[in-house]
Amino acid sequence: MTTSPAESSAPSFAMPEPGRSGRLPEALRSRLHPDPTVRRLAGITLVNTVGNGLSLSVAVLFFTRVLGLSAAQLGFGMTAAGLCGVVASVPAGRAADRWGARRVLVVLVSAEAVGTAGYVFVHSYPAFVLLACAVSAVDRGASAVRNALYAEVLPADRRVAGRAHLRVVTNIGICLGTGLGAIALQLDTRAVYLSAILADAVSYVAVAFLLHRLPGVAASVAAESRDRAGTPGASGTEGDSGAAARSGTANPSDPVDKGVKQGRRGNPALRDGPFLAVTALCSVLGLQFAVLEVGVPLWIVQQTDAPRITVAGSLVVNTLMVIALQVRATRGTEERTAAARACRRAGLLLAASCLVLALAHGLPGILAAVVVLAGIALQSLAEVTGQAGGWALSYDLAGERGHGAYQGVFNAGTAAALMAGPALVSTAVIGFGPAGWAVLGAVLAAAGLAMGPAVRWAGRRDARLPAA
Repeated sequence: MTTSPAESSAPSFAMPEPGRSGRLPEALRSRLHPDPTVRRLAGITLVNTVGNGLSLSVAVLFFTRVLGLSAAQLGFGMTAAGLCGVVASVPAGRAADRWGARRVLVVLVSAEAVGTAGYVFVHSYPAFVLLACAVSAVDRGASAVRNALYAEVLPADRRVAGRAHLRVVTNIGICLGTGLGAIALQLDTRAVYLSAILADAVSYVAVAFLLHRLPGVAASVAAESRDRAGTPGASGTEGDSGAAARSGTANPSDPVDKGVKQGRRGNPALRDGPFLAVTALCSVLGLQFAVLEVGVPLWIVQQTDAPRITVAGSLVVNTLMVIALQVRATRGTEERTAAARACRRAGLLLAASCLVLALAHGLPGILAAVVVLAGIALQSLAEVTGQAGGWALSYDLAGERGHGAYQGVFNAGTAAALMAGPALVSTAVIGFGPAGWAVLGAVLAAAGLAMGPAVRWAGRRDARLPAA
């Protein structure tokens, strides 16, 4: 039960085109993304993340109070599930290259609907662990395939901006779902908890249906070409290939791509040294999420005199800043050296955030809260900057081939950071107080500074390749 954006073109769900009078209020039309594909993706993302936010807000109490798991049992089960998620990302990405991202994503999301609903029928701990591992594997695999789908349906020069818009929608959806979850927590009954879990399962069913209705890559590219040229798209192979070339999107019908798409050449991402280096560095920067979700709450409660409500305040500050700044942070990151600079800034901002958070130790309550929130503001700036740079590099270094393979490997690195981060932050950082924060800050700064050399390595590799 984790967040995952997706999208569709179902007639009942697709947004009307801006400018068509009598359909939507002008104020609402002005807030819609100008790209119809991104609008569809945003709509399905909202459906999915509202369900995710609802289930995430009640998950711990559902597992402990309804299923009767102890905290230790839940922790072990979630760790095992996280490991399965890391392992599943790479083969899921390869499957997307072989059978198509949209088709594979529909299957995975449908399986996630079944798995999520299955929690309602779990009555033993071994069954819980097996189901949690299966759901996590499907979820992380779906995340990798979804990122490959973005590469297929969005032009190369607008992928990062499109993902930024979807991330804003994700935060909005999670907020709305969490609000519904707060009502469920207040009612605090078994029936309500079961209903929340089933509602999340239903949201996955809706996602699968809408993804199934999503236009194919060639259709999306042709529509893009007609919108930009103002003329009907050319028919036949030449029209599709030309549109793909103009938009920067790989054409899955192109015989040159077909061998990679069908998975006949092995996994190119696992043989790409610069890409693996960038993936590892982005995974280190990804420890910032463990800092926000685990480190800061523990630090506030155990090591500072800040009011406990500061925990909620830190999440509010982060969410609002991501919503306000994520799209803006992507501007100028399309080129790989600019993306590397964005990651470098992110590492330095994260280091500064760690040092500021450490300063809250020993301060009076209100002042400690102010210092913590200042650290969260720096962390949020680093988050939007680092995400923009990481997205750009994950697509740029892959080129226009094997996006499933590359996104599978990149997503495996992200999943590894999400799995190991909480334990690392809670023991190696919080346990050592301000010194632990200083060491973590140094590690994050080093990861950001190393991104430039890794990208230059990729440039030297590309220069040695024969011209296409």
